[in-house]
Order: sequence, then C-alpha cells, then structure tokens
Amino acid sequence: MRSINFSVLIIFLIFLLFVSSVFALHVGMAEISVWQAWWDLWVDERSLAEVVVWDIRLPRVLLALLVGATLGMAGAAMQGLLRNPLAEPGILGVSSGAALGAVLVLYFGVAAGAWYWLPVASITGAFVALLLVYVLAGLHSSLLALILAGVAINAMAGALIAVALNFAPSLFAMQEIVFWMMGSLANRNMNHVTVALPFIVVGWLLLLSRSRYLDALSLGEDSARSLGFHTQRERGILLLGLALCVGACVAVSGSIGFVGLVVPHLLRPLVGYRPGRLLVASALGGALLVLLADILVRQLDIARELKLGVVTSLLGGPFFLLLILKTRSRWV
Repeated sequence: MRSINFSVLIIFLIFLLFVSSVFALHVGMAEISVWQAWWDLWVDERSLAEVVVWDIRLPRVLLALLVGATLGMAGAAMQGLLRNPLAEPGILGVSSGAALGAVLVLYFGVAAGAWYWLPVASITGAFVALLLVYVLAGLHSSLLALILAGVAINAMAGALIAVALNFAPSLFAMQEIVFWMMGSLANRNMNHVTVALPFIVVGWLLLLSRSRYLDALSLGEDSARSLGFHTQRERGILLLGLALCVGACVAVSGSIGFVGLVVPHLLRPLVGYRPGRLLVASALGGALLVLLADILVRQLDIARELKLGVVTSLLGGPFFLLLILKTRSRWV
C-alpha cells in the first residue's frame, strides 16, 4: 500500500473525529437538542437537555477520545520500541498492574468511599508494575529481558485478579469486578476526565518527545546509538510515558484491548512506515475507533449494555487471527 500525504491523513482523521464527536453528542436514549443544551449553558439555565449533554454524553465522548488516543499512541510506541508489530501496551504488565490496583479497591470496598479511589489505585498499580519490571530485568537490561519481565508481571497480576474473584466477598462484588474489567465508559462524569487528563497529557508529551528516537530505532539499536541517542534513557522515558497514560486510561475505563494492536497496523503503511509519524496518526485513529465502538454500544437496544471492551475484542480478535495467517503465509 502506498503512503499518502501525512498532512492530508491527519486532517482527514481530525475531520472524521469532529463529525463522529458531534454525532455522539446527538445519539442516546433521551430525545434532546444539543443546540438547546448549548444555549441553556450559555444563559446559565438548568434544563434536561443541558444535564444530559454536559453531565452524561460529553464526559463519555471526551473519555472515548482520550482513552482511544492513548491506547493507539501507546500501541504505536510499543511496536516501535520493541520493533515488533504484535506488541501492545499491555505487554510490559502496565495494564495488568493498573487493573490489579483497581480490583483491590473494588474487592475491599474502598472504591465505594469516594470516586477517586479507583483511578488513584489504578495509576499506582501501573507504576508499581513498571517498577517491578525494572527490578526484575535490571536498569541496563535488554529489550528481551524487559519483555520477559513484563510477561511475568502480567502473569502474576492475572493470578492475583483471579484470586480476588475466587474469594470475592459477595456475588455483587464479583459482578462489579468482572464488569469493570470488561471495560466501559458508562456512568462516567467530568471528575473522571479531570483526574485522568493530567496523567494522559504528560504521558502523551513524553511519548511524542521520543518520536525521533523511534525513527532512529527502526534502523537498529546500534544505528540509534551512533546517531547520539542514549538508548537506556530514551527507553526509560518511553516506558514512563506509557505507564502514566495507560494507567490513567485503565483507571477510568477498565480494560479495553486490541486498540493498541489494530490501529497502528492499519495506519503504518499510510505514514510510510515511520514510527514517529505513526504516534500521531495512531492517536487519532485510536480515538476514532473507540468513539465509534462506544456509539455502537449505545445504539444497541438490548436489556443490558454491551461492554466497550467486549466490542473492541470482537473487532480485534479476528484482526489478530488475520495477522497470524498473513505471517504464516510468509513462512510457507
């Protein structure tokens, strides 16, 4: 597939995001006017339209954009760092660590005390997981050692989550943990946006600041080192950025898989296989994918809402199988 003009691609994705965001504000169970909500907000009048749009739909749209952009960019960064097209943000155990932190506060009932306990525990879990990866692999470890340490942390976090489910104090607590792990943006408000946004923005800046290193790394570690990059420092900044933004996303949305795997794959040929450019394109593509998936979830007229993470898995699973079949055809 031939690459297209990078600016044209970015403008096209931004246009799709704008149209989808406006559409997302209009769809829902309540028949209300978004323009009336704007006017009521302007004249400071509390109305049903103003409450539905600003307290329910807008936080959900903003979180879909933030979470999707983060997962897309983090997937592109991980694939560039590990030079592996099958890598995704969860490979180093950051997502699992964040999930374990959230599960612990749900298990002990701390999350019911205040809305901020869940995001704080998730972000803390992401940092603890990253710290353990470095402790296991060593500060000056190879990429292979980091991956193996991440796999070990992933396994341990998964086992501890299974233990929490096994000994859940009640069926309600078990259901709450399972539903949260499926990933969803329902019942979120501006507080969730406020607590996640600073960590996400800092994580984005750290990842984007390493775009030149990722371009150089595509030529190999020795080439990147010969171009003046300190590989250990650059890798540490990238992993810190990943822990910040992915941990914040898991904190407010639960586990949403496959976005970081699928989106960079789709967009990589369009940016000329340049990892630095892929960061921005994947962020926009990930935001678009999660927003469209959330619109689909809200449109399904079923008794119980389908979880967002389930939808992305249903989309990403077949795509992953196609990747494997495509890779196998090269071996034959």
